[in-house]
Amino acid sequence: MLDVSCSFGSSVESRPLSRDGGAHVELGGDERAGLRTSSTHTALHGRGGQHKHRAERRQLRPPKTPVSMANVSKKVSWSSRDEDPGAQGEDTPLLNGASAARYTRQLSGSSVFHIGRLSSVDLEEENTEQESKVISRPKEIPHNEKLLSLKYESLDYDNSENQLFLEEERRMSYMGFRCLEISRWVVCGLIGFLTGLIACFIDIVVENLAGVKYHVIKQNIEKFTEVGGLSISLILWAVLNSAFVMVGSIFVAFFEPIAAGSGIPQIKCYLNGVKIPRVVRLKTLVVKVGGVICSVVGGLAVGKEGPMIHSGAVVAAGVSQGRSTSLKKDFKIFEYFRRDTEKRDFVSAGAAAGVSAAFGAPVGGVLFSLEEGASFWNQLLTWRIFFASMMSTFTLNFFLSIYNEKPGDLSNPGLINFGRFESDSVEYNLYEIPLFICMGALGGLLGALFNVLNYWLTIFRIRYIHRPCLQVMEAMLVAAVTATVSFTMIYFSNDCQPLGPDQSEEYPLQLFCDDGEYNSMATAFFNTPERSVRSLFHNPPGTYNPLTLGVFTLSYFFLACWTYGLTVSAGVFIPCLLIGAAWGRLFGILLSAIASGDSIWADPGKYALIGAAAQLGGVVRMTLSLTVIMVEATGNVTYGLPIMLVLMTAKIVGDYFVEGLYDIHIKLQSVPFLHWEAPATSHSLTAREVMSSPVTCFSRIEKVGTIVDILSNTSTNHNGFPVVPKVSEDEPGRICGLILRSQLIVLLKHKVFVERAQSRLQQRRLQLKDFRDAYPRFPPIQSIHVSQDERECMMDLTQFMNPTPYTVPQETSLPRVFKLFRALGLRHLVVIDHENRVVGLVTRKDLARYHLGKHGLEELQLAQT
Repeated sequence: MLDVSCSFGSSVESRPLSRDGGAHVELGGDERAGLRTSSTHTALHGRGGQHKHRAERRQLRPPKTPVSMANVSKKVSWSSRDEDPGAQGEDTPLLNGASAARYTRQLSGSSVFHIGRLSSVDLEEENTEQESKVISRPKEIPHNEKLLSLKYESLDYDNSENQLFLEEERRMSYMGFRCLEISRWVVCGLIGFLTGLIACFIDIVVENLAGVKYHVIKQNIEKFTEVGGLSISLILWAVLNSAFVMVGSIFVAFFEPIAAGSGIPQIKCYLNGVKIPRVVRLKTLVVKVGGVICSVVGGLAVGKEGPMIHSGAVVAAGVSQGRSTSLKKDFKIFEYFRRDTEKRDFVSAGAAAGVSAAFGAPVGGVLFSLEEGASFWNQLLTWRIFFASMMSTFTLNFFLSIYNEKPGDLSNPGLINFGRFESDSVEYNLYEIPLFICMGALGGLLGALFNVLNYWLTIFRIRYIHRPCLQVMEAMLVAAVTATVSFTMIYFSNDCQPLGPDQSEEYPLQLFCDDGEYNSMATAFFNTPERSVRSLFHNPPGTYNPLTLGVFTLSYFFLACWTYGLTVSAGVFIPCLLIGAAWGRLFGILLSAIASGDSIWADPGKYALIGAAAQLGGVVRMTLSLTVIMVEATGNVTYGLPIMLVLMTAKIVGDYFVEGLYDIHIKLQSVPFLHWEAPATSHSLTAREVMSSPVTCFSRIEKVGTIVDILSNTSTNHNGFPVVPKVSEDEPGRICGLILRSQLIVLLKHKVFVERAQSRLQQRRLQLKDFRDAYPRFPPIQSIHVSQDERECMMDLTQFMNPTPYTVPQETSLPRVFKLFRALGLRHLVVIDHENRVVGLVTRKDLARYHLGKHGLEELQLAQT
């Protein structure tokens, strides 16, 4: 099913651009929101020629060219479930103009394309007949990464301090605030407990299903080794793998596409302040858990640790709201937390609890949330997040001890247990540190290669593999190829090792080895990835042949690269650890061969650990949190320094070539992600040059018909409206406040009109609870009926608007605007002149548009993809 809305033929001359509430540009629909009115043009000193050229080009353009285009199939993007059941079978003309003559105009630096349309809110929308026009299905969907998508909205991390909010805060006693603080701790405890339970469930189901699968295949292989016909075993293995993966992939592709992958890039974006549709829904969690079980049991080169972070975040978002919008069930608890500010803090606690459950690393979880996730942080939050992480580890540990029939034995802190490194085998000398640093550099190089290959593969997928049925077939193909490669490697390997009395192999395969021996390659391939990592860390020297490790590293590297980005729920942590552990062990074996006299310092298990850290650091580019996670997971602090050096080296070397894997995937989805700092060379830009103008404002007392018309205008999707004493066409009004679309919709729904209040028809005064009850899925404006008489009524916005919005003078430099916007987690920043009059509005997309490229400061195009 390919879900895309096309809107052709509408007049282009005066269509305002849709923005995150801010792009109120009344220019041609094909002009960038940064273009200003002619008076503003003269003020842009350094860029006059460029603007003049743009203005000329705009005058020369035919007036009614249909510039609106549909974009890349929504299936490919994170928010790919189009909320529109009627749009099935719709199609996507090419983004770069290759499909038909009318799309021949190239993407130019100043263009904004109206591609499809934004829904008026983040809800189900009805497509008009013209928009659901079926056009020919293209074989290729070109992808342009120099775009910034207009479909992603911002979250309201800044509280609207209107009269209702201030009255509620003033009414609340000291004890009320204490109770709120206690309930925050209770929510964090619940998040940790439930995340631990989910991890426990995944672990037990995967172990049992994988055990059954490997047991059946092992019996089959032993049977056919003697009588011949091992090809039957290969077919059985490939079919079993494909069957499991098919189930998991169908779950994801057809029911909830956002559950694909590890979910870490999506959670990073959510915590950055971007509303990724459906990312923290209950349905997403169910599909995620089912999908990750199927993909791990299906033998793909994936881990179950990454998706735990997404699962924890979904649990946090659900528990903290005290209700389930999916199940239409409201428990009437935690109502105070029903806003984006509070929800964000709990989601960062959920992400930390997920890391903690996955790796048994509570401190690592907190640091992960700080380093990779949370854009906004405070000290109180740290303790609560640590509490959630501890609860998560303890819960998992406790229930696994009961499952393993050792109740009370808390020795399984996480899903992945690297096993304890004994102190005599983990000694290292000063002269080994340069070797570790070299391994870090190698990890950075291999990580960069992994990321580049995966980047091109993802672009290929976006272009060609954009239908759910194709995505499921690709996942099944990868599962069958993985089984075939594994079987071939085991079949042709003659690396036989003796079965010792302390044999830790779960499923030893004899194959063509002598009695009392097992095939060493089978330890790596014929196993769940977690067990393979453990055996590479802890099996005694001499267990693996160097050729076995070399071939395994090479084959698994390409399999893991191909697998990440499939339409299955799966993480990249464990495959990276496994690849790194294999080449790290190989490195250790080669070292001990060179220094044959002293074999103690070249213990291969030690180098396997360092290699694993280097490879994972080279791919995901985490430093602080990954160091602590590795130290906590191995249970030995001795390696803190080498792991830190290795990870820093891997990050420095990898960053020289390409970004980290998660950042690449965020960029490929055209998400307006704000980094910590503004681009280094952006001081020459001012707020006047980046803002969107002119702005749609409301009067303090506004006519209901005007509000309904502006909110119903589908060519715009403004979410924030400055309030002025009286709207005048001659000159901009002075800023009185700011009101959000969601607030206006609640006011219209409850019919808060001046006339009704005067005639005492109003049953009761509107309270903050009414706004919280509508959160987070505010009804669309189309669902609110306003009669012709009511359109003539007036609405007083005074007590509902935020009377103190953040403002900046129009001469403020871009880095200063960026810092204010980023640090405070704003959604709208009003730009004013020296008389406090509204001249523009800065939103997330205005700032995310600028980034540092190879040729200095670059400006991305905006597309309504």
